[in-house]
Amino acid sequence: MAARMFSTGVTSLIIVSALASSSFAGGLERGGYNIDQLFDTSPFSFQSGIIYVTPQRKLKDVRDTDTSIGGGGNLNNRPSTADDTANYTVPYIGFKAGFGDAIDCLVDYSEPFGGHSNPGLNWAGANNNIETEIKTRNYSGTCSYRFDVGPGQLRFIGGAFYQEVEGFKERLVSTLPSLLGTGNGIGRLDLEDNGWGWRAGLAYEIPEYAMRASLVYNSRVKYDNLTGTVDLRQVPVVPIFGGKITPVFGSAEAPDSLELKLQSGIAPDWLAFGSVKWTNWSVLQSVPFCPTSMKGLVACTSGGATELTSLDLLYRDGWTVTGGVGHKFNDQWAGAVSLTWDRGTSQGYGSQTDSWTLGVGAAYTPTEHIEWRVAGAVGVLTSGSSGVVTQDGVTFGDDVSYSFGNDLVAALSTSIKVKF
Repeated sequence: MAARMFSTGVTSLIIVSALASSSFAGGLERGGYNIDQLFDTSPFSFQSGIIYVTPQRKLKDVRDTDTSIGGGGNLNNRPSTADDTANYTVPYIGFKAGFGDAIDCLVDYSEPFGGHSNPGLNWAGANNNIETEIKTRNYSGTCSYRFDVGPGQLRFIGGAFYQEVEGFKERLVSTLPSLLGTGNGIGRLDLEDNGWGWRAGLAYEIPEYAMRASLVYNSRVKYDNLTGTVDLRQVPVVPIFGGKITPVFGSAEAPDSLELKLQSGIAPDWLAFGSVKWTNWSVLQSVPFCPTSMKGLVACTSGGATELTSLDLLYRDGWTVTGGVGHKFNDQWAGAVSLTWDRGTSQGYGSQTDSWTLGVGAAYTPTEHIEWRVAGAVGVLTSGSSGVVTQDGVTFGDDVSYSFGNDLVAALSTSIKVKF
């Protein structure tokens, strides 16, 4: 029983320290999918937490490489540096219930994916981006069935989730309207959709040794009916679509992922843990948007004749590897430290390079029913550059080029769990 209680307390802490480290992984990763509360040994538990992230990606050597009127005009007289990232928060709420000795279920709310880039108007790359933000909301239900196998228990895991996405992008379409006094030249794309996904997995646990191994797959979420608008009321000089709001449509997918997690007691009151996660970010390349009036008539394809605008990401698959140790100091206090490597998803376009992060955390359990946790992480976003990339015969990144150095990122998280 002592080993089982040790596993519960320190594993809860590991969850928080790992989340703090991975909340700024590549792609559009935020909180990701996390069902570790499902393994809570209490009959019932309620958990609520939040992560605050402060990435510090700074762009430099920015050059406007499309100085035509249609490309936003010549912006090379503007600053050649910009702060690309914005701070953000990631909330989580979950309720777990056990039914007998075999069934556990978890319902939770999370925001697994998102992104916010806000370099502003006053930089030489404003024709590429002024501000872009993507948000998701995920409502999930997951259950497991466990039974004795050998010295431990085998657990089958399954569930489903409903996900909503919304976002926008603003960029400088043309400097000509402002020169003529007829608008500020800024165009805006708004989008939204929703979809369903599912998960399945296995876990094997030996509580006596605080040992657990789990493998969980989360499916893609298909956004087959992305809808929105392109607002060019501030850009009346654009032929056909200028000076008005045009309804648009498109399609995209949130990525599927596969994650292996391991933990085991290695000495009295000491626990080692690690994880490897693959995320299929390559499903997000260029997402074209076409006028709704053309829907059903012509396919909406990247670089196609009907494309009005696009959300260009050009990601490759992501890999995230975490390892660490946890220690129980006494019945009330535990601590953990972790190191995480995340492979960048950018491939010569964008600023998402490899990152290395160190996470630390502490858990305080004043009573058997309450557990408070706090964790933090500090990391390095490695250097790189962005420029022209050709994919499937379509050229991207020919509007702006820039580089960036090794930048810092930090995160803080806190949560409270009530067990009964």
